[in-house]
Amino acid sequence: MNTARHGTPDMSAAKWRSSTYSGGNNECLELAHDVPALAPVRDSKRPAGPVIPFGRDAWRTFVTHLR
Repeated sequence: MNTARHGTPDMSAAKWRSSTYSGGNNECLELAHDVPALAPVRDSKRPAGPVIPFGRDAWRTFVTHLR
């Protein structure tokens, strides 16, 4: 994964996955699992839109608290 200007990862080659709970309706968050040390998240309705790059530990904590 290349790093773009200002240390932001280049997400152009990321492999995005939707939650199995989304039901395939394309209205959920997608997570890229192949970015080292990060858990990038985006809106499935706007794949070219902004990406929020969470740290993996922060994302894991967030998901744990949702359960």
